[in-house]
Amino acid sequence: MPILPVNPDEEARLHALAELDMVGAEPDATISYIVEIVAGLLGVPTAFASFIDCERQVFHAQVGLDLDEIPRALALCNATIAQDDLLLVRDAHRDARFCDNPLVCGPPFVRFYAGIALRTHEGHAVGTLCVIASEPREAFTDLDRQILIDFARFVSDRLELRRAEAARRASQARFAHIADTSPDAIVCADSQGLVSFWSAGAERMFGHTAAQILNRPITTLIPDRMAGGSEGLLRRLAQGSAERLTGRTVEMTGAHRDGREFPVELSLSTWQENGTPTYGAIMRDVSQRWAIEERLFRLAHLDPLTELPNRLVLRGRIEAALAQAEPAAVLMFDLDGFKEVNDAHGHAVGDAVLKVTAERLRACAGPDGTAARLGGDEFAIVLPGLGDPLVAVAAAEAALRALAEPYRVDGLVLNLGASTGIALSPSHATEESELLACADAALYDAKARGRGQHRLFTPELREALQRERTCREGLRRAVLRGEFVLHYQPQVRLSDGALVGAEALIRWQHPEHGLLPPAAFLDVLDNSPDAAGIGDWVLRTACAQAQAWRAGGLHPFRIGVNLFAAQFRGGDLAARVAAALAQTGLPADALELEITETIILRHDPQVDATLQTLRAMGVGIAFDDYGTGYASLSLLKSFPLTRLKIDRGFVNGLCENRRDAAIVRAVIALSRSFGLTVIAEGVETQEQQRRLLAKGCQEAQGYLFGRPMAAEAFAARYGLAGPAAAPVTRAGSAG
Repeated sequence: MPILPVNPDEEARLHALAELDMVGAEPDATISYIVEIVAGLLGVPTAFASFIDCERQVFHAQVGLDLDEIPRALALCNATIAQDDLLLVRDAHRDARFCDNPLVCGPPFVRFYAGIALRTHEGHAVGTLCVIASEPREAFTDLDRQILIDFARFVSDRLELRRAEAARRASQARFAHIADTSPDAIVCADSQGLVSFWSAGAERMFGHTAAQILNRPITTLIPDRMAGGSEGLLRRLAQGSAERLTGRTVEMTGAHRDGREFPVELSLSTWQENGTPTYGAIMRDVSQRWAIEERLFRLAHLDPLTELPNRLVLRGRIEAALAQAEPAAVLMFDLDGFKEVNDAHGHAVGDAVLKVTAERLRACAGPDGTAARLGGDEFAIVLPGLGDPLVAVAAAEAALRALAEPYRVDGLVLNLGASTGIALSPSHATEESELLACADAALYDAKARGRGQHRLFTPELREALQRERTCREGLRRAVLRGEFVLHYQPQVRLSDGALVGAEALIRWQHPEHGLLPPAAFLDVLDNSPDAAGIGDWVLRTACAQAQAWRAGGLHPFRIGVNLFAAQFRGGDLAARVAAALAQTGLPADALELEITETIILRHDPQVDATLQTLRAMGVGIAFDDYGTGYASLSLLKSFPLTRLKIDRGFVNGLCENRRDAAIVRAVIALSRSFGLTVIAEGVETQEQQRRLLAKGCQEAQGYLFGRPMAAEAFAARYGLAGPAAAPVTRAGSAG
C-alpha cells in the first residue's frame, strides 16, 4: 500500500485541530444532522465527518458506519486533506493508491469514495466530510460534487463556532488573540451594554472600526425599527438583564454602517470581570447560508428540471392523505416514444418536452392534487379524496388526452402520448409504498398493451407483483448465501457428433424448492442490482471450468456464456472479460459470449464499442435466438458477430412446419452470406439432426446430445472425473 505524504503544514494543522477541541468530544448535533442530510441527498449508505490527528482518523459523526477511529496510515481521508479539491474514487479496486488498502479489501469494503477536506479559516485541513459505498459508482455529477462542497462549508462554519466557544473557556488574552483571527464577529459588552471588545471580523461584518464603536451601545448593531423579537436580546443586554439568555443561539437582523440589513446568527455568553458581568456575543452573517439552504431545500424537494415536486414530496402527500383516512388515487405516467425524441433531436429538446409534460400534468392535478416527476420520463399524480374507480379512470383518460397533444419545441412538432397505471386507496392498498407499487404494476401492464393505454390495478396484478417481490427478496438472499450454480449443456459437431463446447447455464439451488431453471427467476435477476455481479461470477466460473476441462483432454473446447444487459452499463466489460481470461488461463478464442436482442437493440454506442473490443481480443460473439424478435439484417452488418443461434422454437417445428423449415434455411443462408457460423438449439430427434445437417448447419445442442448437467456429471460423461475438473463453486456476493 503506498505511503501517503504528510502535509507540509502538519504542525500548524495539528495546532489548529487542537484549538477546535473536537477530537474525543461528543458528536456535535449540527454536524451529525449534516452528515445524515448528505447521505440522503447523495443516495449513499455511509457518510461521516472525521478529524485526523497525528496518528489517527477519529470519526466524529457517522451514518452507516460503526467505527470510533482507525490508524491514519489506512485512512483514504489522509489523501483528501493533502489536496485542495474534492477527492473522488469511483472504484477503489482500480485505483493504484488504494486497491490494496485493508479497508478496500475487507470490512467496510470501500469501493466508492468521495470526500472533501474540512478547513479552518486559515486554510488548515483538520478533517473530512466523506461518503462511501461498498459498490463502485460511475455517476457522480457536478450537482453531487457541489452538494458535498456546500455541506463541507457548513461543517467548517460550525467548527469555527466551536473554536470560538473553546476559546471563551480559555483566558481572556487567548480569547482576544483567537477572536481577532476568526471570520465571525466577536463582540463584548459591559454591564451597561456598551461595546468593550470589537474583533476584526466584527469590523468586516458591520463596517464600524473599533475606534468608532467602542463604548457605544451594542444596540447600534441592529436597525432602529427592530424593538422586539430576537433583536430584544441586544436591548436586554444593553439594559444588563440578559443573563438568562446566555448559551442560546438566535437569529436576528443586523445593521451595517451603510444602512444595509442582513441576517445574523448570534450566540451569547457571560462571565464576571472584577465582580461585574461582561457579555460576549459571537455573530455570523448567514446571508449566504440562507441562500444555500433555500437552494438545497429546492434540491431536496423539487425536480431541478421541471420544478415539480419530487418522489420524496409525492410520498409525503400520499402519506398525509392516508393518515387522514381519506381515499386517494395515484396515477403513474410514462411517456411513449420519449427515447426516440432524445435520440433523434438531442437532450435539449427532450428536456423541453419534459417541461411541457410537467405543465400539462400540473394542470391535470388541479388545486387539490399534486403532480410529481419520479425520474426520467416517469411522472405521477396523487389526487386526495378520490376513491371512485370510474372517476379515477376518467381523470387518467383526461391526462392521457392532454399528453397526446402535439409538443411544439424549437419549430418541431412532436407527437408522443403516454401510458398510465391507476391505484386507489383503500381499495388497493393502505400504505404509501404499497400504493405506489400497485400503480407501478398497473403502469407496467398498460405499457405491455401498447401506447396510450391506461390500466386500473387488479388483484391479478397484485399476485404477479407479490410473486415478483418474493422472487426479488429470495434472489437477494441467494446472492448472500451463494445459492447459484452452473450447469453445462454439450455443444456438438453435427457431422460426427464430436463435442466442441458447452453452454454455461445458471441455476438457482433454492433451499425450499430445489433446483430452479432460469425461467423461474432470470427476468427478475436481470433487472436487479445484483445482475452485473452475478454475470461476472458466471463468466469467471465458466472460464475456470472450461480451462480445467481443456487441461483434462477436451481440446479444443469452447465455452458459451450468456451476458446480462447490466454488465454493459459500467463501461468496463471488456476489461473484466480480459481479467477473467488472464486469471483462469483460458484462451480468448475458447470463450463465446452470447447476447440477446434486448442488448443489441439498445442502439447504445457503448455496447457496440465493447463488442468491437471483445472481438478484437479474439472472443467470439454469438447472437442468441436470432429470428424470434425485431432484429434487422443491418445488425448482422453493424455488430462484430461470429455466430447465430437458431431458436429452439424453429427447430421443434422443423420437420412438420414448412414456415419453420424455411426460417431455419434462411438463417443458415444468412450466416453463410455474412461469414458467420451457426448452431441450432433444442435438437431432440435424429430426424432434426439429419435435416439440419442437410441444410448446412454445422453445430447443435439439445436433449438429443445431452441435457444441461452439473459440472461433475459433465466431467464424468466425458472422462474428466478426476483432478483435472475444476471445483464446483457457487455465487457468493455480487462482487
